Amino acid sequence: MEEESKKDHQALLNPGEENELVKPNLSQQEIGIAIHKRSPFYGPFLLSFTSQILLSFSLAQFNHTKEVFGYQTQKLRRVLFLVTSLLTCGVLPLIFYWKPQWRVWAYCIPCSLQEADTVLLRTTDEFQRYMRKKVICLYLSTLKIPISKNTEEPLVADCHSVINKAVLKPELKLRCIQVQKIRYVWNNLEKKFQKVGLLEDSNSCYDIHHTFGLGLTTEEQEIRRLVCGPNAIEVEIQPIWKLLVKQVLNPFYVLQVFTLTLWLSQGYIEYSVAIIILSVLSIGLSVYDLRQQSVKLHNLVEDHNKVQVKITVKGKGLQELESRLLVPGDVLILPGKLSLPCDAVLIDGSCVVNEGMLTGESIPVIKTPLPHAENTTAWKSHSLEDYRKHVLFCGTEVIQVKTSGQGPVRAVVLQTGYNTAKGDLVRSILYPRPLNFKLYNDAFKFIVSLAFLGIMGFFYALGVYKYHGASPQDTMAMALLLLTVAVPPVLPAALTTGIVYAQRRLKKKRIFCISPQRINMCGQINLVCFDKTGTLTEDGLDLWGTVPTVDNCFQEVHSFTSGKALPWGPLCAAMASCHSLILLDGTIQGDPLDLKMFEGTAWTPVEAIIVLRQFPFSSSLQRMSVVAQLAGEDHFHVYVKGAPEMLARFCRPETVPRNFPKELRNYTVQGFRVIALAHKVLKMEKLSEVISLTREHVESELTFLGLLVMENRLKKETKAVLKELSEARIRTVMITGDNLQTAITVAKNSEMIPRGSQVILVEAKEPEEFAPASVTWQLVENQENGPGKNETYINIGDSSVPVEEKGSCYHFAMSGKSYQVILQHFNSLLPKILVNGTIFARMSPGQKSSLVEEFQKLNYYVGMCGDGANDCGALKMAHAGISLSEQEASVASPFTSKTTNIECVPHLIREGRAALVSSFGVFKYLTMYGMIQFIGTSLLYWQLQLFGNYQYLMQDVAITLMVCLTMSATHAYPKLAPYRPSGQLLSPPLLLSVVLNACFNCIVQVCAFLLLKQQPWYCEVYRYSKCFLDSQSNFSTNVSLSRNGTGNGALLPGSVLSFESTTLWPITTINCITTAFIFSKGKPFRKPIYTNYIFSFLLASALGLTIFLQFSDFQDIYRGMEDAILQNRALWLLIKKECGIYSKSQYRIWQRKLAKDPTWPPTNRTDYSGDGRNGFYINQGFESSEQIPKEKLNLGGQTTEQHFWTRL
Repeated sequence: MEEESKKDHQALLNPGEENELVKPNLSQQEIGIAIHKRSPFYGPFLLSFTSQILLSFSLAQFNHTKEVFGYQTQKLRRVLFLVTSLLTCGVLPLIFYWKPQWRVWAYCIPCSLQEADTVLLRTTDEFQRYMRKKVICLYLSTLKIPISKNTEEPLVADCHSVINKAVLKPELKLRCIQVQKIRYVWNNLEKKFQKVGLLEDSNSCYDIHHTFGLGLTTEEQEIRRLVCGPNAIEVEIQPIWKLLVKQVLNPFYVLQVFTLTLWLSQGYIEYSVAIIILSVLSIGLSVYDLRQQSVKLHNLVEDHNKVQVKITVKGKGLQELESRLLVPGDVLILPGKLSLPCDAVLIDGSCVVNEGMLTGESIPVIKTPLPHAENTTAWKSHSLEDYRKHVLFCGTEVIQVKTSGQGPVRAVVLQTGYNTAKGDLVRSILYPRPLNFKLYNDAFKFIVSLAFLGIMGFFYALGVYKYHGASPQDTMAMALLLLTVAVPPVLPAALTTGIVYAQRRLKKKRIFCISPQRINMCGQINLVCFDKTGTLTEDGLDLWGTVPTVDNCFQEVHSFTSGKALPWGPLCAAMASCHSLILLDGTIQGDPLDLKMFEGTAWTPVEAIIVLRQFPFSSSLQRMSVVAQLAGEDHFHVYVKGAPEMLARFCRPETVPRNFPKELRNYTVQGFRVIALAHKVLKMEKLSEVISLTREHVESELTFLGLLVMENRLKKETKAVLKELSEARIRTVMITGDNLQTAITVAKNSEMIPRGSQVILVEAKEPEEFAPASVTWQLVENQENGPGKNETYINIGDSSVPVEEKGSCYHFAMSGKSYQVILQHFNSLLPKILVNGTIFARMSPGQKSSLVEEFQKLNYYVGMCGDGANDCGALKMAHAGISLSEQEASVASPFTSKTTNIECVPHLIREGRAALVSSFGVFKYLTMYGMIQFIGTSLLYWQLQLFGNYQYLMQDVAITLMVCLTMSATHAYPKLAPYRPSGQLLSPPLLLSVVLNACFNCIVQVCAFLLLKQQPWYCEVYRYSKCFLDSQSNFSTNVSLSRNGTGNGALLPGSVLSFESTTLWPITTINCITTAFIFSKGKPFRKPIYTNYIFSFLLASALGLTIFLQFSDFQDIYRGMEDAILQNRALWLLIKKECGIYSKSQYRIWQRKLAKDPTWPPTNRTDYSGDGRNGFYINQGFESSEQIPKEKLNLGGQTTEQHFWTRL
């Protein structure tokens, strides 16, 4: 009974479910990543983590498996909760804000999910995070349409729809929850929550054509709009106050508020104000940045909701409406160019779509209609891995449509809103995948350990001050103060400073990062996977030649470099027609390989071939085919191209040359890219018969035409970079979709496989009717000899590895097909292969992701470098994915290099190592800084004393804050070391360095403290100083027990001299400086410390200032400063003269003017007052106005110059 009750109370949300429209072929291990919120970032460097992250798409976001628990709210418990919240002054709601599960457990009781009004969701991954959701009830009775309450009548025509199972009759009510923008409704029959807003995958091709082909009725549309919600990807612009509250309620800031409040109340104002300013600045910048990103993301998706579309309504015909009103099942009319507002499956006609938003490559993709199949197989299963060729994804652009002649191009809406491919991309931005890096877990444990140390100090302070009879208020204040000393306020920011500097340096090297936390992970990378084409080799393929076949024999090679045109024939026709190129705006566009192949025909009259049917290229099938008709002919031709090994299977054996394997290997070992071409004539004359052909029929009984050989050169940087990684003992692996032999050749030419190494080809076969699965091991060099002495076969029952010579260097190479067989049937063998596996060819996108994950299971830190086309899943899965695409292929990658070669890989690893070492160095320094201050303060507490305000201020600001800001600025060492830095804070070497330093500092401070007490001149100032005791009444009665003034606080009035403080402060300060120097180690991961000029200058200045303050006689200094500077009259006069500063007194002005007058003083002349030709002199200061003639007064306004000049 209990088990049944527990089953009703608990269920799984999204069990084993994934959004296959975004990323197919995921393994089961890739399903089940947890729902999560953006992790808070602590400290003044918050902005660096959140910048740029919202505007960067993240492809292949997984749906997350969650456990769902049902609860019912109890009114009595809720009242008790409100009362307790008031009594705790809001502390309890704050804790419940951080721990939503505690809130649910506090005022709710467990119940079945069917009766729950609140559900608690818990992720099933290693994070085990909770979220609380209210159950919402929707009532169909609110709709203005008649709805049957008969339980036997379905509400919607789709028999597979969960809506019929979710609505309770006759109440017409359904219950739902909203989780990360996705709506789930309660299935009353299956007793679980199910996603709505999409057509169920159980629909067959027949269901989609016949149930939805004519459109939905108006009534069904209204029901679906209410249940599924609008077809809108809406990103709310977060109000500033809400962003501010979220930042302020961060646990770190709450702790910081407590610490700063305590410090301010105890008079430690300067450093507290500095931290407040930094915190306010950090919060302000973070809120501004988040707000801007919210606005940009809102503007980015806003147009998606305003598209006008045409749909077919059953019984009413065409109807135009806004795209937000679309529902799953609507029939969408595609008129031409259109930005798709939903995911839809094509049912009539064909179209060309630009899927650059998904793949990052703006290459037109041809979409074909879903076939009319009569079976009941689910439509995705019917199309196998190629179901995507029928699906139009939301956010992609329809650039061309082609009707089938039976009406307009039509598509059935599959998914709406956030269920779509674009919605999934936006959700991956809003809810990014959490990082599980051991460094961050260790950092949290380290901080908890320091907090325990602070708690021990808290009780120590309580005991000491209680023993000395201090008041409870003073005792509690001092105990809390010692508690805050152990954990420095800037400690959580320590792990980010190195990342900030590394990100800036990477940007200068044109490497852009959208997930800064992964920079530290790059420092741990010990295996890098590379795509081949466009990554190790050049992007473009050059046509080298064709090798035609006639009468089962290869003919002479036709070289394209000879300048001769390719002669007309089936081979030329296959090259001219078997491609996905389109003519758009007068230019031919499409896949670069197809474009090169078509240009090689030098054939302009494309109208001479009419392509009637096309089966697009599939990476899983490794081929494509077309049905075409040549001008002037009545019959039809089939042209096929694909991987030579694959295509040869579909050709008639008598048409394939006997030396086909040898000829193919002859070109692949030289690194050429080889494509096979085939052809057959269809024995039918009606176009209708061609339209109904299946791919299996078309691609059978073919005639082998020959080989198309294309050259793909290595990039000039490839060999040097791979050599550098090899010397650094970083494994390199090639994962490509190309031919296995070509991949081996490229690996040898690039020296990914060193000279003299053995290459063992691993070929696995699936089990057959009478034979189990098997694995064949064969040396590539002797492969042409056929089965022989170098082969080893094993069956499922024997998973042992062939015995190799001890110490020999060997590399395994295998195809995607073999990898899949080994993964399924030889799982225990896979790790043995991966340890030495170097070449993985013919890998599908899903297999690439799976391989990266398998490497991660072996505890490799995996980097993936690709061009972003077929590597999106692997780029996302790797610890550090690096995209080389200059287009927007970086949507799946944390790192994007605008320099399209692999030189970015060692750059990124170097910066990652430097950032990791810097983070560790700053973290260790801050830990030691907290312990140094903790030990020194604890010793002073024994005497009821404390360091002075300015003593703390110098340590906190002049040393520690500056160290945090500059220590990580040291650049990465230019050469990669052959080993990695430690990735664990709790590793023995790191712990030993901290413990030994702490012990050394403790011994030095304790010895200095005890040695001081043995000096003959020592006395305990506050206890034995008669002068001090006599003057107690003259001091303020306000006892200062904190960091107060320039002297020391004590139990008695503050600002007193202290031998203990004077002894311990310079020791602790010098310890801080030397610790910063010790933990700033340079080589092998960073440049020497002296290259960090600012940091070196700050340390030297701090050391010099500390020594100066310790040994200087301030009275002599002040007297010397006064005599040499303050009272140096000659110096100040010289300064005033050089700066052009003069007195503004009138007599000084006159003196300067007269000194410049060469005629003053007058000599040997007589000046007269009164009229005359020679002028006159007026002394206005002597004569009164009555005595001065009127004509003299009129001259009073003359210039100064005329007052001094008289003409004789």
